[in-house]
Amino acid sequence: MPSRKRSPGKLRTAHLAAVIFLTVSGGPYGLESLFGYVGNQGALLLLLITPLLWDVPTILTVLELNSFMPITGGYYQWVKRALGIRWAFFEGWWTWLYTFCDLAIYPVIFVTYASFFIPEIAQHKVLVCLAIIWSSALLNIFGILPVGRVSAVLSIFILIPFFFLFGLAFVHPGAPIHAPSLKDTGFSSLGLGLYTVMWNFLGWDNATTYAGEVNRPIRSYFISVCIAFSITIGIYLLAAFAVTRSGINADAIDIDKGGFPVLGALVGGRWLGILVAAGGMASAIGLYSAVLLSVSRVPQVMADDQLLPPFLCALHPRFKTPYISILASSVVVSILILFTFSDLVVMDIILYGAGLSLEFIALLTLRSKEPAARRPFRIPLGRTGLILLYLLPVAIYTAALAGAFWSSKKLGPILLSLGMLLSAFVVWRFIRWRNPDLVAKPT
Repeated sequence: MPSRKRSPGKLRTAHLAAVIFLTVSGGPYGLESLFGYVGNQGALLLLLITPLLWDVPTILTVLELNSFMPITGGYYQWVKRALGIRWAFFEGWWTWLYTFCDLAIYPVIFVTYASFFIPEIAQHKVLVCLAIIWSSALLNIFGILPVGRVSAVLSIFILIPFFFLFGLAFVHPGAPIHAPSLKDTGFSSLGLGLYTVMWNFLGWDNATTYAGEVNRPIRSYFISVCIAFSITIGIYLLAAFAVTRSGINADAIDIDKGGFPVLGALVGGRWLGILVAAGGMASAIGLYSAVLLSVSRVPQVMADDQLLPPFLCALHPRFKTPYISILASSVVVSILILFTFSDLVVMDIILYGAGLSLEFIALLTLRSKEPAARRPFRIPLGRTGLILLYLLPVAIYTAALAGAFWSSKKLGPILLSLGMLLSAFVVWRFIRWRNPDLVAKPT
């Protein structure tokens, strides 16, 4: 029997699943603040409900649009096809900005977990963060295959410590697990808890920007997304059960106080705390490399459309990767590491929600403009059903934003995020002034 041919130099399903897992999740690391915001039982409830309301509509939309247009540029190309070059620019610009905030979180998390067994490293936070940023940039310049292989290895290192943690937490007698509840949770705390869960479940569309570099992309994305979603929600729920069973005070595992390594040390001793901390470091590196892979492709296609300077299109002469885009992204992230973890999460979600809304509108528009076009995967809903489906993530997004507004501590990040959103209008005006022949109508 002849062997099935695979496209040379393209990402396969197993590696794609690992990259998507790291793009979206990377394990429960970064989830710790949730327990402090809403308590153990509230954390369980949000982890059960939020993915259904926030992620499922997003995943279904991404799968349909990617099956319709499985090409490099992903969400940018979808919005361009549906709404025209102007809104495509907004999509690309907002997503570029949100991903910078997202990327800046991971080097900060790396330092937090490394500090568990090397406390002195916190004194050199900026230098360590810069080392991660620029080593990941080098890996991405080498190409998508090295990123995929490294992602697969790191995923194993991320999951192993939690298998030990879960096993020990459930074997030994512990605190009883009550029904999930948000009792006694304030509105602002609920909003910040929602932000934390939403951040730990976002990025499904990011993995589509390099669809042109994936072997059999429609089939590969469907299988890989299903695998990544199952692993992500499963490991989050197990982490929440482990926290509850341990009886540890929710404030004791705040990410600023050591996070899950503190829980590991309580459940299994110092060795498990170190192992969990090492997994957190692997998670931060893997997430950074995977997310950088996605964002570096967006400026490339925007520059092709004369929306960004042409030099951003430059490909490395040997590795054929958008190395100028990778380097430019790394410069911006090197500045954003000065913000705190919680501030970056708030900014991240606000910017992400704006871009995601355009993807929802793009799917509705393409259903109307090109109803007969081939879609190997199609959401089994009509227009009214899709609108009702999209009200679910809109409701979650609105509740989180209102809760953050209620907390005076987050007004600064919120206002900065709104300013970043408005910057798209200013930059678009400048682009139109420089290039008045640029088509602004839907195509």
